[in-house]
Amino acid sequence: MPTTKSRAQNDAIALLKKDHEKVRGLLSKLERAAERNTTQAQQLLEQIDREVKIHSQIEEEIFYPAFRDAAQKRDDRELYFEAKEEHHVVDMVMPEVSEFDSEEEFAAKAKVLKDLIEHHAGEEEKQMFPKARKLFDRAELRELGDRLRERKKELMR
Repeated sequence: MPTTKSRAQNDAIALLKKDHEKVRGLLSKLERAAERNTTQAQQLLEQIDREVKIHSQIEEEIFYPAFRDAAQKRDDRELYFEAKEEHHVVDMVMPEVSEFDSEEEFAAKAKVLKDLIEHHAGEEEKQMFPKARKLFDRAELRELGDRLRERKKELMR
């Protein structure tokens, strides 16, 4: 029988947090590479773009609607709308990072992108995810996790 820890590692929140950690690592590499090597930085930016698009899509298709539908409080519903708007801002900023006239400008844009994404992930982890743990039971979070994982596999093909 799986332990509580292993069950929790398979739920929706664990999957989304794992994505956050991966993107945080890539953003840190991007920030360092943007100051030295624009070729490597451009490759990292493309990888980040792909990871963020897939992550955002599974959240917006599966996790966010479930959270919104389960949310009873106005503050919880506001988290849903804020999170969607933050995704929109990242979608607008991402293509602009590749358009630069100097390495300094690219480094600045990469830093702003990193700050935006880390702020969003931090809010989810500190506010939305703890509320989701109260709104959903373990079985629901595992089922959401299965749906997120399956959709992510489809999108990565």
